[in-house]
Amino acid sequence: MPIAARTFRTYVEENLDALSADPAREALVHQGRRVTAGELRSLIHRLARALRARGVDRGATVTLLSGNLPETLAARYAANLIGARVNHLYNKLSAESQAAIVRDVETRALIVDPRYAERAAEVTELAPVPDVLTLGPAKTGADLLELAAGQSDEPFASRARPGDVCTIRHTGGTTGHPKGICTTFEQARWFHGVLPQQPEFERRQLVCTTLAHAAGAMADRTLHVGGTIVLLDDFEPGTVLATLARERISELFLLPPLLYQLMDHPDAPHTDTSSLRMLTYGGCQASPARIADAVRMFGPVLMQGYGQNEAGGISVLTQEDHDPQRPDRLRSAGKVLSDVEVEIRDESGRPLPAGEHGEVCVRSAMIMKGYWKQPELTAEVLRDGWLHTGDIGFLDDEGYLTIVDRLKDMIVVVGGHVYTTELEDLLNSHPQVLQSAVFGVRDADRMERVHAVVVRAPGSEVDGEQLRAKVRAERGAMYEPHRITFVEALPLTDVGKPDKKELRRQAEQEAGTLA
Repeated sequence: MPIAARTFRTYVEENLDALSADPAREALVHQGRRVTAGELRSLIHRLARALRARGVDRGATVTLLSGNLPETLAARYAANLIGARVNHLYNKLSAESQAAIVRDVETRALIVDPRYAERAAEVTELAPVPDVLTLGPAKTGADLLELAAGQSDEPFASRARPGDVCTIRHTGGTTGHPKGICTTFEQARWFHGVLPQQPEFERRQLVCTTLAHAAGAMADRTLHVGGTIVLLDDFEPGTVLATLARERISELFLLPPLLYQLMDHPDAPHTDTSSLRMLTYGGCQASPARIADAVRMFGPVLMQGYGQNEAGGISVLTQEDHDPQRPDRLRSAGKVLSDVEVEIRDESGRPLPAGEHGEVCVRSAMIMKGYWKQPELTAEVLRDGWLHTGDIGFLDDEGYLTIVDRLKDMIVVVGGHVYTTELEDLLNSHPQVLQSAVFGVRDADRMERVHAVVVRAPGSEVDGEQLRAKVRAERGAMYEPHRITFVEALPLTDVGKPDKKELRRQAEQEAGTLA
């Protein structure tokens, strides 16, 4: 049931309460700086007043162009406290892509990490905004921290309403033009309560992926329960391992490709990771063989979360479900969350029984309000209260959900279709393969051909014909890749997913060169 406006409290207000409960505790750590809960709370209220003094009000859009600074988190909270909607740009997008988003969301104020001042100048030249503010001294814009220092840190009353847009989060754009996904303040509150309750332990979360993605929402939850967030500017496996040991980290989120890099780093076997209580992974398909290796390395601490920006959380594979002897279970995305409904439907919208493949459709309180300024696309994916995720999957007899592909990634070939994740799982099960990415490329006759890009284990001599033979023997000729390319590492998107759009572009370019 919707929460009445007069009793409604945003996630920011609830987290401010948590910060007030123990103001002396350590809340944020970044490059040797240690910020207390009281200091963070004070900064949020000062920033809210400074933004309000610059004319930012409820219903305006604040866009962040910033790395993993403590001030980044504080600025998001301050903008949401005012009732403004927040868009956080992925830093590794091109200036043109960032400018298109800045323009699209009608940015009122662009808040910039001083380290990105030059990029901000490029972006605002392409997409001018009324106000550019920086999180510290820079040549571009006014220093928001200096402005905030002159403001009171008395509590700033929230101006947000339950149905107001809290965030506009753009998809990564790996399968097409990024779309702005609108989430309301009421929906943002639900995130704290949908994940299974964890045993009590000292919460120390390491954020080594962008705060613009899932790690940012998890950081909100950590602050909500009185924990500490340790911020790294980017993912570097050696630095992550050292930080895990030094800071006694209990929680970590990684996309599977980054988890594999952590496991493969030469320091991993010698690093003390005994403080870890929950290593969450998700965001793209994982290899059951590699996840089993991770359980053996880190212990029974792995948890997989499956969800979408459009849908929020959908299912969880708990620590107890991570049995290295059950690759079928590790291939699944776990059980559907208690406050979420899932149906597997065929092309006509008919619900399918257990075991049959179809589109994953979801209904819950966390489903997005819609795509920003795209009513037709919103109507296409939101029908009768159900979100059509675009993922293909199935539910088994025990209620475990398995995702087998994206509708857009499924490759249509002569005789049927190839599910890319099933082929990736098969290739990854070879003992000399670390990782793979499978995608379709059209040839000169407009027929789709199966392409695979493979990362071999160090010292491996496995070749394309050996892998094709394995695929033929276990899945049949239809799944056999037309082309296998070996690389040192897969290109990744800003959030850490294999960049299949870039791989497809490279393959098409090579095909054109060879033609």
